[in-house]
Parts: sequence; structure tokens; C-alpha cells
Amino acid sequence: MHCLVTGASGYIGGRLVPELLEAGHSVRCLARSPDKLRDHPWASAVESVRGDVTDPDSVAGALRGIDVAYYLVHSLGSGSGFEETDRRAARVFAEQAQAAGVRRIVYLGGLTPRGVPENSLSPHLRSRTEVGRVFLDAPVPATVLRAGVVIGSGSASFEMLRYLTERLPVMVTPSWVHTRTQPIGVRDVLRYLVGSATMPEDVNRTFDIGGPDVVTYREMMCRYAVVAGLPRRLIVPVPVLTPRLSSHWVGLVTPVPASIARPLTESLRHEVVCHEHDIARYVPDAPGRPLPFEEALSLALRRVREAQVVTRWSSAAVPGAPSDPLPTDPDWAGGSLYEDEREQSVDASTRALWRVIEGIGGDNGWYSFPLAWAVRGWMDRFVGGVGLRRGRRDAEHLRVGDSLDFWRVEAITPGELLRLRAEMRLPGLAWLEMYAETGDDGRTRYRQRALFHPRGLLGHIYWWSVSPFHSVVFGGMARNITRAAAQGTIGRRRTSLRGRLRHLRGAPESQA
Repeated sequence: MHCLVTGASGYIGGRLVPELLEAGHSVRCLARSPDKLRDHPWASAVESVRGDVTDPDSVAGALRGIDVAYYLVHSLGSGSGFEETDRRAARVFAEQAQAAGVRRIVYLGGLTPRGVPENSLSPHLRSRTEVGRVFLDAPVPATVLRAGVVIGSGSASFEMLRYLTERLPVMVTPSWVHTRTQPIGVRDVLRYLVGSATMPEDVNRTFDIGGPDVVTYREMMCRYAVVAGLPRRLIVPVPVLTPRLSSHWVGLVTPVPASIARPLTESLRHEVVCHEHDIARYVPDAPGRPLPFEEALSLALRRVREAQVVTRWSSAAVPGAPSDPLPTDPDWAGGSLYEDEREQSVDASTRALWRVIEGIGGDNGWYSFPLAWAVRGWMDRFVGGVGLRRGRRDAEHLRVGDSLDFWRVEAITPGELLRLRAEMRLPGLAWLEMYAETGDDGRTRYRQRALFHPRGLLGHIYWWSVSPFHSVVFGGMARNITRAAAQGTIGRRRTSLRGRLRHLRGAPESQA
């Protein structure tokens, strides 16, 4: 079958594409920035088209000749009008799917609690429910899968669970830790998604999908501690932590920022368990499937420890993060542009230099004044940004679209250029470029550019207030990167005992 996958740059979409290919389907991906898909191992095996699900013309073109369309696009509560945006995008997609003769729409939403008025649901869960209803009411048959907590390496739910449990031996927690939920392993989510492609044409309904275990969030943390080999955790629930307060608490302790933690924690106010397992009629369960909770945890932890995380929750853009083009691009015009540029000769090959450049960030650090970087990360978390703890998807290699602490890889030319776009909270737009070049004299040269496009007076004040520190931060960064290349070392991975112990325990740097 010919399948269209929207959200292919996200956590589930990026894992679904290779599963569909392995099942023998041809795949087309719709993305606002197809370049973000180019470095995936499966990129050459799919057709990538540019478009936006709110744009009827681009959706119509993407759906042409498609049999099954996967809709894996969500707004995680980004802005006051996100529900209307979700609703409009779903209607556009359903209308264009009918016009293109699509045989089935497959949508992944969230488990909905029974007996709870819709206006009492969190905006995030309410919007997902409404999107599912839009597809079910449309002429094209739809499969709406509803899942709760997804357990897999790199998922936002798993990383919240992992960091909370590993970092806090004693926890004061919100009352929602007693709410029951039915977690499901990401492998089973993908299995149900792939199987939905071949459902009979008369099937048009929702399916609850979950693992075999119904547990509270408290029980999940306790079981995680056992699977991870951690001492028993002391968990003290208190009633005063609202979803808003607990999202900030989660944002401080885990790499998941409050903007994403809040819709997840709001969804935990109500019990969400499966009330049927009818999906098995169409996608039969093999022995031992769906995976028990502990087995899904073990698989996810193994992936983290072996640095084989295929996609992460941060694969998709963070709500509110800038996405504007580099100000030197042809289609950008107007405004001020501040620049800090530095060059260093390197007593090493360009290959050795590139190895250091591509290995930057995460546990390897940023090669200058660690305290300054840490303080900047703390400040960003304090104002609701992503902070410095997202780390890396892979310890050695980067690809376009990867999150890298509070940066995102905007462009990469292997062996030559790494361009990062800032996703921290700033009064403007910022980029950091690193080049491995060969000079006219034949020597290796490292070139580094920091670019800042201020927004309003505050942006100009910000640049001039931090510029006195550039010689320490950016100058030190250039010197230390070239030194590391000459010495053949990367960051502090080989020198930090604490880092090695964290790595062995499955610490933050790193298909379950």
C-alpha cells in the first residue's frame, strides 16, 4: 500500500516509517521542513514532500495516490488557540483525504477517561479527543487508536519517569501519583499502527490500546527503581501541587520543559485505562504481547544505555521555539544582526576537528566555562524554557532536526559545517555555526560564528549585556575545541568519573 506519514520528524512518526517499509508498504512523508528527515537511515527509501497540515493545497498534493494516511501531528498546548488549530488541521486533512480517494485515516490519540465530562478534561486530552471525532465523522473510514503512557527510550513519558525516579530518592509528589493508568510499550504502539493499514473498509471506530498492567504513577516509579537497580524510593504525595505547579516541578527535575510537562501531567488527573481490547480482532497479539510494563522498561533502558535511541520526544520542535530561517538566507530581510566570529588554527586533521565538533554538547559539554553554560540553562528553565538538560540523541553523531541541549541542529554538512539554532528563551533569534576548514596554507582551521537577531529594544540590551562575556565563553570554546582536536579527545567523557558512572547507569546522554 501507499502510505502517507505526517509527523515523521516526531517521536512516533520517526519510528513508524521504517516499520511500514519493513512491512512492504511504500511511504511518503509530509513535513514542514523535509531537510529534517534527510539524515534518517530510511530517508533514501521514502518520498518526502514539503507542506503543512493546515494548508489544503499542500495536503492535497501529499495525499495524491495514497491509500492509508497516518495523522501523527499534535499541538502540545502551544498557545491559547492550539485547540482551534488542531481542529482546523484535522478538518483540512479529512476533506483532502476524501477528495484524494484515500481508503483509511489512522490517528493516534490519547485514552479518554469514562464518566468525565469533556469540559473537565485537560485541553490537551480534549483536543486529541476532538481530532479523533473529526476523523470518525468524516466520509473516509478511520482508525483512532487511543493510548496512555507510552514506554520507550526517548519518549517524554518515559524520560519524566526515569529522571524523577533516578534523581529523587525522596519525592514530594502531586496527588496524581495515585491515579491509575495503563502504560504501553512503544513497540506495541507501532505494531498496532502498522496493522491498522490493512483493516477492513467497514471499520470506522476508536480502539483503546494499552499493555497488560494497570498501575499508578507511584507504582511505575517504584517498579522503575527495581528494574534500574536503584534503592527503594520514598514517595510522599501532597494535595497542594496543581498540574501547573507540578509541571514546573517536573521541568526543574527532568529534561522535559514545563511547556510539554504540563499537558502530560494534566492528563494524569483522571484514571485512563482501556475498556476494551478489540484491536486484537484486526491486529492479533502474539504470545507475550502486548509487553508487560517491566519488560517495556527493560528494553527502553537497554536502548538508552547502549546509546541506540532512534527518536526522542525532543525530535519534534518544542512549542514556542523559534523556527525562523538564518538571517543570512536569501529569503530573510531587514533588521539588525550581531555577530561574534572567531578562528583558530588546528594542529590536527579536519577529520579530527570534525569529530570534536559533531560530538559537542550533552555529556561532552561546550568546551568553555561550564558554570556559565549551567547558569544559562538554569535561567532558561526558570522562565519555562527547555534548559540545558535535553542532552543528545546519540553520543557521537548528529542529524538535522536533532535537539542538542538548548539548541537544535538546523544544518549539517558532514566534515564541514554544523549550524545550531537556539531554542532557549531569548529576546531574539540566535544561531551558532562551527566549521572545519582547510586554509590557504594547507593547515586545518576552525571557524566559529555566533549570530543574534534582536527583537525590539530588549533584544539589543540583551546582546550588549552579555557581549563582555563572549571572550570567555566563545573565545574559550574556540581554543578548547581546537585543543581537544589536537589531543584527540572529546569533552569530558574520558576524564569524568561521575560521567562514566552516570553513563553506566543509563544517564541522560543517550527500538524500545
